[in-house]
This record gives sequence, C-alpha cells and structure tokens, in this order.
Amino acid sequence: MKYSVNDVMEYVKEEDVKFIRLAFLGIDGRMKNASIMPSELKRAFSEGIAFDGSAIEGFEKAERSDLFLFPDPDTLTLLPWRPMHGKVIRLFCDVRYPDGRAYELDARSILKAAVKKAEQMKIKCNFGTEFEFYLFKIDENGNETNEPCDNAGYMDVFPADKGENIRREICLTIEEMGLSPECSHHEEGPGQNEIDFKYADTLSSADHAVIFKNATEAIAYKNGMVASFMPKPIKGKSGSGLHVNVSVESDKDVFEPFAAGVLNRIKDMTFFLNPTENSYDRLGEMKAPSTVSWANENRTTLIRMPATNGQKRFELRSPDGMTNVYLSYALIIYAGLEGVENALKLPDETNKNAADDKAADKLPLTLSEAKKVAFSSEFIKKCLPEKLIRSIK
Repeated sequence: MKYSVNDVMEYVKEEDVKFIRLAFLGIDGRMKNASIMPSELKRAFSEGIAFDGSAIEGFEKAERSDLFLFPDPDTLTLLPWRPMHGKVIRLFCDVRYPDGRAYELDARSILKAAVKKAEQMKIKCNFGTEFEFYLFKIDENGNETNEPCDNAGYMDVFPADKGENIRREICLTIEEMGLSPECSHHEEGPGQNEIDFKYADTLSSADHAVIFKNATEAIAYKNGMVASFMPKPIKGKSGSGLHVNVSVESDKDVFEPFAAGVLNRIKDMTFFLNPTENSYDRLGEMKAPSTVSWANENRTTLIRMPATNGQKRFELRSPDGMTNVYLSYALIIYAGLEGVENALKLPDETNKNAADDKAADKLPLTLSEAKKVAFSSEFIKKCLPEKLIRSIK
C-alpha cells in the first residue's frame, strides 16, 4: 500500500498516535532514530528534523555537523509491541544536508540511486531474504549470556525447540507491520532459528530486512532472550547467514548475465556483505561458502539456483546479518547491471562440495583482506560515493 503525506497525517490523528520514530541506518547498518510528537510531523515532512551528524560514527565532523531527517510517508509502520493506547509508528527517512541535497553517506539514498539506474536499463529487481539468528538467555541483570535457549537441531519441534513461541510471535508481529513471513523453523545450531519472508521490490525488501531485525530483537528481549545476528556466535556450530534471493524482470533475458555480474564482483563486495571480523569465522564452514562458485540447488556454492515452480531466481549465500542491507543491495544491483552491460556468462557449474575444490577462486579470508580488495576496486569506487569510502577507510 502506498501512503501520502496526507494519509500519514490522517492516520496519526485517527489512530491516537502519540510518538513518531524517524529512523535511518548508520554506515555500520545499525538502526538509529529520533522520536517526535504528532505536532512536529508536518514540519518533519516539509522542513526535516535536524540532528547532530558528528554524533553518528562515520558521518560528519563537529565543525559542520547539521543534518536533517526527511520521513518517507510510504514507509509508515505501526510498532505493535508498543502500547496500543498512545500508539507508536515508525517512518524511514532520507538524510539530507541543510540545503536539501542528499547526504552521500545515507545508505538508503545510495540504494535508491541503484534502483534508478536499473530502471533506466528497463530492469526491475526483486529481493527476498532468509535470516538466521540465535536466541541466547539473559542473566538476572538483563545482559546476554553465551547460553543458547535450547539444544535442538534442524526443524525440531517443541519441547526440544524452545524458540517456537518466539518465532510465532515474531511472524505475527512482522505480519502486522506489513511483511509477509513465508516459513520459520529451528535451524541446525543450538538455539538457532530461521525466518524467511516473501520477496518484494528492492527498496521495500531492504526496509523489511531492517524492520525484521529490529522487531526480532525487541520481541526476543520481551521474552527474556537476546536475538543475535552475529555470524558465528558459537565456535564449532552452524553460522548464521542472510541469504539473499534475487529475481530480475525485463523485456530481455538478463537473468544469467545479471547473476554472472554478481559472481564476477563478489570479491570486491565482500567487505560490505561481511563487515565484521566474526564474519570470516563463518565463511567456509558448515555450508557457508568460501569459493566463487555457483550451481543448481547445491548449498555449498556461493550462488545457487533453487528448484522452484515459479519465478526464476538465484540465492546469494555469503552475506550475513551484520551487513548494511541498503549498501549490500545497491552493490548487488550494480554488479548485476555490469554483467548485463558486458553480456557476461556464468562459468562452469560446480557439481561437488565447493569447499573441496582446491583450484576454485576464493573469497577474502579475513576482514582486513576483504577491506583491501574493496578499496582497491575500481568497481567500488564507481558505485559508492567517494565520501563514504573515505569515512570507512
């Protein structure tokens, strides 16, 4: 459903909304927000709400730090876990300079630019995500422990699976927030869970991913647990990935060159898809890919083409839940479009366990290696603003 400014204003008035959270992401992918009262909403849409850019890591210096949040009315979302009397809603925002220019480090605006380029090439991308995460117990002070909520395994059921009710509540909650959960189950690791939701257009899917993480963390904590999206929280157990499913719509057959473009640039992008030291403890272990490879169905490869009865898609299996999803989606689109522009073809399919292929090209093995590859890449320099690259370096 598309919302206008007037729609949001009416909703706030009619539904007894008392707080509006204006949300955006830092470069590290963590959600930030400021709350305003309904009386300030009209000004937020027309003039923006100022904040201190120097207080956000990687953004501005104190000498010139004023930035403004401009809410996107189409992202209106009720926060169901907040009180129903005096409701709380959230709006995602564009970050701008005082003169109205888009802020170069605003990842959501970077993704919008990638979507616009795809549209100019008459290509529409749809994204769907599969999130894996662990549930850990908290101590008497409300702090996270290293004790998972259960010792269950893949698709086990209650009482072995102690996350069942939390997953149920997460699914019902995100459904209220406009997402369409498709499947949820216990994963292979102790206390590990997976929730998948239906694909959507690029920007909506990225917003949904941010909503999902925040809702999952909030609901887990409400139930006495901590939801961890850390890629490898328990040594020797399954890591948690963010599997990204991509389909493309065009009047031409661009699926293979798009997928080939992503495969071709995956090493350049890895620093952004896997942005923590812990990310590299996951890659190469227990079906998490470490080679630049693809196959039909094979879950050990970087890209796999799932067996489907409907829309043709590919699944990118290397990203993890610590990524800034807006930046990741933007780079995936730019890589795919480059593949289309250059009519790239996929290499030979990998028909064995990709980890056993000693001759295969490898992903970066450490965060420092991934960073070195990324910032020496002409592709990254072409796709991301120079100011953003400087802020991360």
